[in-house]
Amino acid sequence: MRPLPEVPSAAAPADGEQAGAALVEHYPRLVRLGYLVLPPSLGSHRRVLKAHALAQRCLLSGCRSGAGSGFPVPRGPGGAAADPSYALARRRVLRAALAAGRRTRLPSLLPLVWGLRLFPHSGGSGGLALENALSALSGPGRAAHALRGLEGLTDAETRRVLADAGVADPYGALAQAAGVPAPHALLGSPEFDPCSLQARPPDLLRRRRHAKAALTAVAALLVCGALLGLPGNGWGRGAASAPRDNRGTAAQQALDPGRLSRVSTTSWQRSPRTDFTSWPTRGSRTGDTRLLGRALRAWARPDGAVRSSATPGTPVGPPMGAPQLLYAGEVDRVTVVLFYDGLRVVRYAEPRDGGRGEGVALDFARVDGADRATAAALIVARGGDRIRYLTAPWVSAVSVRDLLTPAAVRRPLPRRADGVTAALTSPATVRDCRAWEAIEVRDGPAARLMADLGELVPARLTSGPPSAPHDVAGWAERDSWARTACLLPAVRSRGVRSVNSWQYAEQLLPEGGGSARWLCTRAETWRGTGSRVLAQFQAPSAPAVATGGPPGAVAARAEDSPACGMRAPRVLAGVLWKSRGGRWYVLAAGSEQFASLTASGGVEARSDSRLLAVPARAGDRARLNGTLADGSRVGALR
Repeated sequence: MRPLPEVPSAAAPADGEQAGAALVEHYPRLVRLGYLVLPPSLGSHRRVLKAHALAQRCLLSGCRSGAGSGFPVPRGPGGAAADPSYALARRRVLRAALAAGRRTRLPSLLPLVWGLRLFPHSGGSGGLALENALSALSGPGRAAHALRGLEGLTDAETRRVLADAGVADPYGALAQAAGVPAPHALLGSPEFDPCSLQARPPDLLRRRRHAKAALTAVAALLVCGALLGLPGNGWGRGAASAPRDNRGTAAQQALDPGRLSRVSTTSWQRSPRTDFTSWPTRGSRTGDTRLLGRALRAWARPDGAVRSSATPGTPVGPPMGAPQLLYAGEVDRVTVVLFYDGLRVVRYAEPRDGGRGEGVALDFARVDGADRATAAALIVARGGDRIRYLTAPWVSAVSVRDLLTPAAVRRPLPRRADGVTAALTSPATVRDCRAWEAIEVRDGPAARLMADLGELVPARLTSGPPSAPHDVAGWAERDSWARTACLLPAVRSRGVRSVNSWQYAEQLLPEGGGSARWLCTRAETWRGTGSRVLAQFQAPSAPAVATGGPPGAVAARAEDSPACGMRAPRVLAGVLWKSRGGRWYVLAAGSEQFASLTASGGVEARSDSRLLAVPARAGDRARLNGTLADGSRVGALR
């Protein structure tokens, strides 16, 4: 049985790493360093494999020594240096990465990947700008920028490390690195992490053509061999004709910008469906056939210059026919094209006025089954910690609400004529939960909350029981969301369609501790599987004018569980709670379907209601079970 979560909980001290695993711990940093220094001309896939090969070769060639090298090593937050053996490993990686840019080297045997292309996660315009700036530097310049930004070395330390790695002009390398305007923090982002990767197939059409050509060549050789063994002149008049071109007409039409489906501005008002199919074609570049052609080709046949991402369960193959054009225009420092093919929304972004050669981003998001509520907005641009939305034509107004301050008045969010909003802070990129800005879209009398969870499509936030979820309205529901919002990172980048938070019980605490709330928060995905369920306990907090109090404590969690959903609209969870007097209690609560509860194991108790509170000791373990009104027994959420 599992121990119940303690409220409040204390963080246990972490054990130290074993000395023999020090270099394994440094492996991701070494791979990232090699990836940043390797020439971008290799392409993302080859750079990823090469960076791993360099780091593995270093670790296998005697980098186990713990002797110091006299050179600085990465510093922690307090300024303390890491294991000195890291300097030896870093020197080997730098030498090898710099050598790869000076001459052609034989490809590494390992690691080897067949049939897939690997790329780091795509990001916003800031990452593209940094990638372009690094590609303009020499290898020593990229190494200097990585040592200063990623390793946190001073200029003097950087020069010493560069000189030891064989750089002839460390001062010149530092001067190049000083001209990069991008912040150093971007070097630690997922966009430059070759250990956290996206995978997609290569150019399947080209591979199929090559395979057919190879089979044809083999067949031709066999025929030639057979004919050479026959009497006479060999080839006759009935020689075989050239192979036919079997490329599909629909696939070719999908690459033609002139065949894109376009929707008029007023079509949504008379359309039988109110979803992405009725979005009008908008933007200042909808007539730019060169831009649209680049976007379609990047979608159908991506190469090493395309950095792609996809929500879980979203296919990333080419369009089967001509897709619908939603948007084509300029947003901040990027040019964006949005397509819809009935199953997915696809976002293509390239640097503004930079062209495709400087690297582009391609994002896929599954949206099948979208309705008027979930098709209300898309994230059209993401740069750093700022995002912009593109709203549906039926949205009459957009405002911003900080979920953590339920009493605050919402502020209007201006929109351009093409439906693109002003920029606002994305909570998906913020590490500390001090604010959580969601948008509230107005659709007639309805006001819907939508939150960015790091993907192309924002998630709709609702309240109410699973049988009748509704838009968040009123002080009580906004106050419960104020203490739930900081738990949303648990479902970030999961392809979430909607998140419903439902208060299923309220309990008076022992020793006059006030009234606590029990909530169940369920995240539904676009693909149907992978749902997340969190049962949370919200203890009473000190009265506050603007904020709703601290985040709720997660009492239980489950994945792919029907609990708190339409199929099983019930939940049971418990916590180990400490009163103000210092005494511990096992608290448990079930939804209204429960008639009685029992606790066994370290704590034995029974309650003839759906609430339970029994004295306990710190660290006690208890197994919770409940009996429904129909007599069936159900365990706690897990």
